[in-house]
This record gives sequence, C-alpha cells and structure tokens, in this order.
Amino acid sequence: MNACGTKQFRKDLELLKIPLTDEQIDQFIRYYEMLVEWNSFMNLTGITEYEEVLKKHFIDSLSLVKVFDSTRECDVIDVGTGAGFPGLALKIAFPWMNITLLDSLHKRIQFLDAVIADLGLKGVNTLHGRAEDYARQGQLREHFDLCVSRAVANLASLSEYCLPFVKVGGYFVSYKSDKVKEEMAVSKNAVFLLGGKISKNEEFLLPHSDIFRSLISIEKVQPTSKRFPRKAGIPTKEPLK
Repeated sequence: MNACGTKQFRKDLELLKIPLTDEQIDQFIRYYEMLVEWNSFMNLTGITEYEEVLKKHFIDSLSLVKVFDSTRECDVIDVGTGAGFPGLALKIAFPWMNITLLDSLHKRIQFLDAVIADLGLKGVNTLHGRAEDYARQGQLREHFDLCVSRAVANLASLSEYCLPFVKVGGYFVSYKSDKVKEEMAVSKNAVFLLGGKISKNEEFLLPHSDIFRSLISIEKVQPTSKRFPRKAGIPTKEPLK
C-alpha cells in the first residue's frame, strides 16, 4: 500500500456512500502506481500527484453514484476512456458491472490491458477504435444499459458518439468540469434527434474540496436513427443543432 496512506480517500468514499474492501483499496493504489509508471514514457495524464489522482480521477469517476444506481449488474461502455476514467475505476469499485473500455489510441489500450491483467479483473474488456465506427455496426449498437464519458467535447458531439451505444431505457452520463446549463440548452435538439432526453444535471463539489463537477444524465427514450453517428470526425466538426 502507498506510503502516503488512504485516510482521505476513505473519507471521500464514505461521503459518497461507497463501501470498499481493503482489497479494492489496494487495487486502486496499484492502479495509481501503474498510471505513474506508464506515464513516465507515454502521455496518459497531466495529474500524477498521489492525492490529486485519488481525488480528481478516482473519486471523480465514482461520483457517478449521484445519478446512477451502481448497485445493480449492468453493461457499461466508457467512450474515450483514456487512462481508464471513469470506466476502469467503476469496475474496481463495482465489480458486478460489465465494462467495455473504448479508446482510439492503441497505446492507451495497452496500458489498460496491463492494469486489468495485473489486478486480475474479470468482466472488463478493451476496444481499440473510433466510437463512430463501433456504434454503427453489429452487436454493440444499442447494447448497453449505460454509456459514460469524461471526454472533452460539447454535449451535442458527445451524444452522437455515445447515445447509439445505449439501449432504449438506458442512460448516457457525461462528466463535465464546468457549469453546463447553456451547453445543455444548445444541445437539447441534438439529443432529441439521437433518441435521448436530458433527464438530470447534478452539480456538486468533489468531497472535501472546492473542485466543481457536473454530471449530465441523458435517458434513451427511442432508438437512434440509422443516420447516426455520422462518418468519423463529422460529429466534432459539425455538431448537430
């Protein structure tokens, strides 16, 4: 276990009402150690200080509990997962979730595979490629109960990447670090075109901090038209209006 200890991490988890075993805490610490190790030779994160990673990556990822019932078994896809946030953190904390981690950069997938193997995690798999390609084809389209993303993009673009993966009755949750009322208003029609409905926006501070966060929860209320997502790159360059 890291010499810096886990006292504050445990306090933050308690505030979120997330009970973890000592083994799970150790898995998070090992995840941190591997993140820093791999970050020394590839760009995974600009945040490497121990306490900051625990707060700004791990606790931030687990704040999903504010808008989603994390106690039930479900199929989850993390689009643009990067170094595994929030998807891999969710898997450690809620092992009954079946997690798919999708990223377009192969080196990140290699890192995630190494962490998954090292921690002995089951029920989690990685996919290398673009969301636009995977969401248009086969068994992944409208397969998931939940799609999550901490990717930096406007809500209209993210919804086009993510909502096609979600089954009717499921949810897409977008993690944001800013106040998003204006962004939500601008994206409302795009979300509707994609078969979704904005159901909730939870604004809060991360536990024991002044770090602001927003979680936008979008319910999938009807199937996504086969027109979406559009070809690679277009959702970002030309967001739906």
